[in-house]
Amino acid sequence: QVRLMESGGGSVQAGGSVRLSCVGFGYTYRRGWFRQFPGKEREGVAAMWTSSDSPYYADSVKGRFTISQDNARNTLYLHMNNLKPEDTAMYYCAASSLGGTKLLDPDEYNYWGQGTQVTVSS
Repeated sequence: QVRLMESGGGSVQAGGSVRLSCVGFGYTYRRGWFRQFPGKEREGVAAMWTSSDSPYYADSVKGRFTISQDNARNTLYLHMNNLKPEDTAMYYCAASSLGGTKLLDPDEYNYWGQGTQVTVSS
């Protein structure tokens, strides 16, 4: 059974770092992190196939965020460095047991966590 739960959000100053964690994946093909700004659609941040360590990133976070997974602990991480105020959003982890090829498309994910807020102050 898939039941996702995020942790690790909070408030940080610009330039700081935060690590998000997510557990509860079960048997799923891909896992990722998404974020949602107020009044906006959810967007992909970083994702990877469960069977691979090759990550995909949104252009806006490349070089600053790192996604990783610990399959032994059934845990997904998002290390966020050099945070900017424009990274302020609700962050969600997600998993997919669906077919498809788009790692950063939220429509191709069928399991979602409850979200964790990350606030970056200038």
